[in-house]
Amino acid sequence: MNTEKIIKRDKKYILHTYARSPLVLERGSGMTVWDADGRAYLDFTSGIGVNALGYCDPEWSAAVAAQAAQLQHTSNLYYTGPCVKLARKLCKRTGLDKVFFANSGAEANEGAIKCARKYSVDTYGPGRSKVLSLVNSFHGRTLATLTATGQEVFHQDFGPFPEDFGYLPAGDAAALEAALQDNTVCAVMMELVQGEGGVIALDSDYVHRVAELCAGRDVLLIVDEVQTGVGRTGAFLACQHYGITPDIVTLAKALGGGLPIGAVLMEDKVAKCMGPGSHGSTFGGNPVACAGACVVVDRMDDAFFDNVNACAARLRRQLAELPEVAEVSGLGLMVGIALKGGRKASEVRTRCEHNGLLVLTAKDRVRLLPPLVLTPGDVDRAVQILAESLAEVPPEEPEAPMQPAEPAEPNA
Repeated sequence: MNTEKIIKRDKKYILHTYARSPLVLERGSGMTVWDADGRAYLDFTSGIGVNALGYCDPEWSAAVAAQAAQLQHTSNLYYTGPCVKLARKLCKRTGLDKVFFANSGAEANEGAIKCARKYSVDTYGPGRSKVLSLVNSFHGRTLATLTATGQEVFHQDFGPFPEDFGYLPAGDAAALEAALQDNTVCAVMMELVQGEGGVIALDSDYVHRVAELCAGRDVLLIVDEVQTGVGRTGAFLACQHYGITPDIVTLAKALGGGLPIGAVLMEDKVAKCMGPGSHGSTFGGNPVACAGACVVVDRMDDAFFDNVNACAARLRRQLAELPEVAEVSGLGLMVGIALKGGRKASEVRTRCEHNGLLVLTAKDRVRLLPPLVLTPGDVDRAVQILAESLAEVPPEEPEAPMQPAEPAEPNA
């Protein structure tokens, strides 16, 4: 089918919850993806942070294909090698003790909320169930994770919402200290870089103060690393940059390298509260997804992170030199670009696609989440295309100030 026919059928049969770009992507290799008309694009989205090893990495593809031909699914009523293998790798990498596998970031965050509430009930009894998150956060689109998301725009039309959630302004440790006084809070959930909130990294002193306040009251600290985790920021976890070890960490996106998988990692004290029947997922720990994820995790050695950090520094330096760029935010290869002159990120994105570069947006910023296997040459090419695209999007004309009315003629 050609591009026109595919788009026409999509409009007829697919629920329109996404404002898609008019591109039909057909095949990919490394940093490049081709559309159904044969046009190539340099991809700086990686499927919203998923394709950590780029498109169709040979080792990843071979592991997935081999596992699919051997055993594609069993359910969690039985043990499988790939599931256990991946669990061990993740616990060794993160210093956490146990893992629960799900299928997405939202599911992982939902599981984390359940774990926190179960720990609190088992340890302190009922009445200590509130989960606090940060204004401008994003944690998913299930009802609980949507409620935990601290952005009102996502809440419209979907109430009533689950109870016992609250929101704090990011960076305000005093607000958290006050919120903990009534002893109803079981957990604080936060992203260390607020992705959908504009690619804003939290202040290190604030993060340490949050960890200190939570530890002092045995309030569980949940760090949502769905987008920041598995190499995106130049370390396996963004937590490593901040020097903290949360009680619970959630992962998804890059972990599967292109297949759906989520993970809830936790300390033993939390894991001990989650016995048989307390949580479940039919597809969680799927052997094919886990086989692919093992390749992703194994690839991330010191040389891999050296390249990620070198390319991130190169990218950020070159972006900051562009005359249309007001600010470069985020951490590592999780990049937000604030624009000068009232330029709209959505228009820049469209021009980039026209010029052969795929980018994302977050609020009023252009967002870059390239595959983690990029090279310095990929960085240079992406910045060149972005610069050309920015030049093609004129700044908005400021509104002319209102002129005072002419004085009325005096009466004769």
